[in-house]
Amino acid sequence: MLKHEMTEKETDMLRLTNTTAAFTLFATTAMADPGGDYYGHMWGGGFGMLGGLMMIVFWGVIIALIFFAVRWFSEKGRASGSSAHDILRDRFARGEIDEDEYRKRKAALDD
Repeated sequence: MLKHEMTEKETDMLRLTNTTAAFTLFATTAMADPGGDYYGHMWGGGFGMLGGLMMIVFWGVIIALIFFAVRWFSEKGRASGSSAHDILRDRFARGEIDEDEYRKRKAALDD
């Protein structure tokens, strides 16, 4: 079996997922009302349609935050990636390609 070390991007995504799961768990527990008294909850307490609308807005904001966090992490990962020149230089340094091959490929990248 191949070992896989987590990259910084994967670590950040795992932290985001764990944090989101923890907040969801705690929020669900906090919203539970074991006494059966629903005063102040979404439809109760005279809020009517406003309570339902606020629930939709709340979940919309949560989903948007998750979407933008994933997008931010994925852009961050792409920005820190190696360029073609860096990869070529590394391959030459490791001896995977000889000097002629390096020069040909470098000239092709520069065009």
